[in-house]
Amino acid sequence: MARIICVINNKGGTGKTTTAVNLPVFLAAMGKKVLLVDLDHQANATYSLGISPRNLPLSVYHALAGQVSPSAIIRKSSFFNYEIMPASPDLAGSTVELVSADNREFKLRQLLEKIQEPYDFIIIDSPPSLGLLTINALCASNEVLIPVQCEYLALEGLGQLLDTINLVKENLGRELKITGALLTMYNRNNKLSREVAKEVRRNFPGYVFDTVIPRQVSLAEAPKFGKTILQYAPTSLAAQAYRELAQEIINRNPNDTNIYPNAPNNSQNSDSHS
Repeated sequence: MARIICVINNKGGTGKTTTAVNLPVFLAAMGKKVLLVDLDHQANATYSLGISPRNLPLSVYHALAGQVSPSAIIRKSSFFNYEIMPASPDLAGSTVELVSADNREFKLRQLLEKIQEPYDFIIIDSPPSLGLLTINALCASNEVLIPVQCEYLALEGLGQLLDTINLVKENLGRELKITGALLTMYNRNNKLSREVAKEVRRNFPGYVFDTVIPRQVSLAEAPKFGKTILQYAPTSLAAQAYRELAQEIINRNPNDTNIYPNAPNNSQNSDSHS
């Protein structure tokens, strides 16, 4: 069965979509078959792979609405063994339409159960919010990857997100496991970046990847050309970092990871940044 990993952070600008787009290409380069599910109505992951969201006849919205089978919307990327279930702006309507649906939290899970067999990994790019689509992403997953930007308030958001994951686990019966927190937008010459990285590792021992994603212009430029960092700047530090991340994920036994039980409280986090 596929390892289904939700890339999630309720804050925007954390490198969430960048990670969701670039992690799969290195997994594919290592011989894994990967599906990226774009569950964000902004469709940035879809655009980043060179697909125009506004010109899509079918997207994940139509599958969630029950209009088509999930296999009908899957598209190949330009990299072998890397496919995508694309999003379109229509997806914004799903939040309203799902409210009255039966088993509304499990619609995505039901879709993925139908198509997951050929894949080694399914990576879900969730919306930057804690709404119904994000709950669907969590309920469809068995692992969670959390990008944490090396900036102020990172720990605040991480603690709140872990609380939400625990609520999903307790109330909806999902055995979600933390694959790891990923430090992103790291600048080793910046004192704040170093301090935040140190604080995250101190507060969440054993739950932070060794890999750190650097702040690099090439990561922001690649989507303009519809390319992953492997295709756009294969020798860059960013490409090297995502290659190392993919190897870490392959090496990690998902049965060895778990929910971190005690997220630091907000007052502790605030003190650490004062």
